[in-house]
Amino acid sequence: MSRVQLALRVSDLEGSIAFYSKLFGTEPAKQRGGYANFAIAEPPLKLVLIEAQDDEPTRLDHLGIEVETTDAVAAAARRLNDSGLPIFEENDTSCCYAVQDKVWVSGPGAEPWEVYVVKADADNLTKSDTATCACGPTGC
Repeated sequence: MSRVQLALRVSDLEGSIAFYSKLFGTEPAKQRGGYANFAIAEPPLKLVLIEAQDDEPTRLDHLGIEVETTDAVAAAARRLNDSGLPIFEENDTSCCYAVQDKVWVSGPGAEPWEVYVVKADADNLTKSDTATCACGPTGC
């Protein structure tokens, strides 16, 4: 099963967790310092909340497609590259408290999209914990 991911930067993480728990009728699948994600079955969605600065309005951080295997990530990378889109690949990277393989591509409005697989849990939000989770093709 694949599902779309929507990652939002929110200034009120606890309030956002409460709101989205009510909206989707489920609790977070993972919750750590400054971070929460929901694995929503219906509609199939991975909702990621990343804590922002106080009083910062909620904004899009990045979009994604979660897939089940590393082979699916590699297939997406080949398909995107073969279609002429510039890609940025990351393997065994720590992001959003998970070890992932992923490929990044930017939409026409510079919106970052990732196709990724979660391989294992990780102890940190990012490799350095000073960068955002959405490094992507434009860098951190």
